Amino acid sequence: MSMDFNLYMNEIVTTARNEMDAAGYEQLRTPEDVDRALERSGTTLFMINSVCGCAGGIARPAATHAVHYDRRPDHLVTVFAGQDKEATFYARDKFGDEHLPSSPSFVLVKDGQMVAEVGRHEIEGHDPMSVITHLQALFEEHCEEY
Repeated sequence: MSMDFNLYMNEIVTTARNEMDAAGYEQLRTPEDVDRALERSGTTLFMINSVCGCAGGIARPAATHAVHYDRRPDHLVTVFAGQDKEATFYARDKFGDEHLPSSPSFVLVKDGQMVAEVGRHEIEGHDPMSVITHLQALFEEHCEEY
């Protein structure tokens, strides 16, 4: 039995994108998309998506469930590391020198400036609920109540 690697990867990527779409996240595929997201006023949660196991088993479920909270970001967006390479590189550059590029990860932006992040080291090896709690603590500090 042989398997076409590209077909397999395309299916994983499509599933990962669909999960984020269903959770209400806007896909940013170009540097121009990233600029438009950063120009918005208020808070924006960037989810840097990935095909790795900790993205599928921890980060995406956390991204989906963390936003069901009294305080949450005004905007939800995602860039896909390894897929939308230019958009991901551009976003990481815009986050500033303090940003630690990793995927999966989360970056919380307020009025175009990074105010907090959750790196891969705070996702991998942790359970989804601890990542949800971490994100919601950031929402509590930086976001408005709905």
